[in-house]
Amino acid sequence: MEISSSTKLFLILIFLSSFQLCKASGEVINPFTKLRFDGKNGEFRILQVADMHYGDGKTTPCEDVLPQQMSSCSDLNTTDYIFRMIHAEKPHLIVFTGDNIFGFDATDPVKSMEAAFAPAISSNIPWAAVLGNHDQESTLSREGVMKHIVGMKSTLSQLNPPDVPDIDGFGNYNLEVHGIEGSELTNKSVLNLYFLDSGDYSTVPSIPGYGWIKPSQQFWFQRTSRKLKKTYMHTSNAMKAPAPGLAYFHIPLPEYASFDSSNFTGVRQEGISSASINSGFFTTMVDAGDVKAAFAGHDHLNDFCGKLMDINLCYGGGFGYHAYGKAGWSRRARMVVASLEKTGKGGWGDVKSIKTWKRLDDEHLTTIDTQVLWSKRSAGARRKKPIGHH
Repeated sequence: MEISSSTKLFLILIFLSSFQLCKASGEVINPFTKLRFDGKNGEFRILQVADMHYGDGKTTPCEDVLPQQMSSCSDLNTTDYIFRMIHAEKPHLIVFTGDNIFGFDATDPVKSMEAAFAPAISSNIPWAAVLGNHDQESTLSREGVMKHIVGMKSTLSQLNPPDVPDIDGFGNYNLEVHGIEGSELTNKSVLNLYFLDSGDYSTVPSIPGYGWIKPSQQFWFQRTSRKLKKTYMHTSNAMKAPAPGLAYFHIPLPEYASFDSSNFTGVRQEGISSASINSGFFTTMVDAGDVKAAFAGHDHLNDFCGKLMDINLCYGGGFGYHAYGKAGWSRRARMVVASLEKTGKGGWGDVKSIKTWKRLDDEHLTTIDTQVLWSKRSAGARRKKPIGHH
């Protein structure tokens, strides 16, 4: 998609202003202390942006686009796409699932990150990020990249849990989404979001390939899940079942290879580039029981969701224009919307359903592959023996 000259000027001005803001003030102001469902419609809307592969902005060319698009295509197309998605979907949170910058082509990784995340910052939307396998390939280490992200405006990203000093990786944290202000669940997290660093490449000489989610991270996840369940089910306004959870990381788990076209929604156009060993994190999520869906990036030509043992394993689909793709196959983004149940008193209760769809970066931001990932009704039905008709 071609960008007009006026749009390009607008984007450049935003980049420059965001750089100046960050340089002018060493103080980080974060107004987003608590995520909460929308009191008007009972929704919480999450935009997943996978694999921006941001480089140096307008001088960085696009990869795998049609010949007629090449001359006018750059990182700015990625930025324009984020703005279009923000305008169309009005997300309450944007999640960047790694390879946010492409380190090899980012001359200054700080400037590349400022430009990559500028649409979220300038739109004043809370955002969270995890690292991929390319973010640290410029002049900053993985720790350095994540530390910079944590210090940026309007982000909810965290370096690591402060009470787990020896945890592997950088960018392991959780966020709570609370019930509607004034409702009985106003002080409870009714949707839990887990973010994990899936690493970059194996550091074990005998194990080739990509990184994985380590035992220390899984221990933190298990402990956090148990704590959230205890708070939700055993304190004031105790609930009968755990609040649903969503997990975000970059590198897909080996279990993503469990599906074929008969049991997923979307497409698989390349292999599953998971770690060469199975670290057991999928089993850990199944055992915890609260995660209803996990979202990865990494494989840009895969955009499917498949359900295995009641957990949906989903790809975001390739988003960035400097990332490899497929000419004529539109870049895409994934939306996830959790909706609350209406109570008998006209108020709002806990989460009743979680839906997803993708939006293509075409003329109409076409919506495709709408599906229900989880619903309280179907989850309850599985626990009971069927009686009579529906």
